[in-house]
Amino acid sequence: MKLSRKRQKGQAMVEYIIIVVVIAIAAIAIFGAFSDRLRSVVRGATMTMGATDVDEVDEGSSQEALQSMTQDGLDE
Repeated sequence: MKLSRKRQKGQAMVEYIIIVVVIAIAAIAIFGAFSDRLRSVVRGATMTMGATDVDEVDEGSSQEALQSMTQDGLDE
């Protein structure tokens, strides 16, 4: 009887892990699909908050930003 309860607890844990993984994959896909829109929203909020340097909030796409990070390095 104890063995049966242990298996049920282990099964429940695996089910929770699967649910978390599916949610994480879905979140990554959604953020990937809407990354340019999210950048524009953040850029607008940054400009509203008083950003004075336009270079801080450029209007390039996410892919362009990632390419410049890999070319120039992250410490720029």
